[in-house]
Amino acid sequence: MNIKMMLKKRWVVWTLEILFFIVLYLALRGYMQRDMVTGLAPDIQATTIEQQAFSLHAAETKPILVHFWATWCGICKLEQDSIDAMSKDYHVMTIAMQSGSDEEVKSYLQEHKLGFKVINDSEGTLVERYGVTGVPASFVVNSKNEIVASEVGYTTPWGLRFRIWLAD
Repeated sequence: MNIKMMLKKRWVVWTLEILFFIVLYLALRGYMQRDMVTGLAPDIQATTIEQQAFSLHAAETKPILVHFWATWCGICKLEQDSIDAMSKDYHVMTIAMQSGSDEEVKSYLQEHKLGFKVINDSEGTLVERYGVTGVPASFVVNSKNEIVASEVGYTTPWGLRFRIWLAD
């Protein structure tokens, strides 16, 4: 077999392998997002751990990132600095899922030098309302309170910034 035929065969195998992994990724992503809410975002009326009232539907008319996370989540720790940086440039509300008391969440934020706004969902009420079955989970909500993008699992900072930019 000549080199040209071997290279052609190798490219075909690589292409098929790449396609297989893309299909697998999309299937897993669809499975992980199967219960996540779409369409109009459920209103969030809560108090942050800093005792500030928050209402999603009464929020500014800019896009907002609603980000679910947990102090015990390893993947959340990988992207927490990105979420913190985004909160300085965009409207971001994070929801700590079943992460203990307000004081425990505050302590976590101080220990990791994080400054984003947090609603503590210790009972899992908001998590259930949004159909979140795993964290981290992110929803980009536009000025009409419509969910225009959602993601579960690690998301790159540029991916989130791009989604918010599109929603604007």
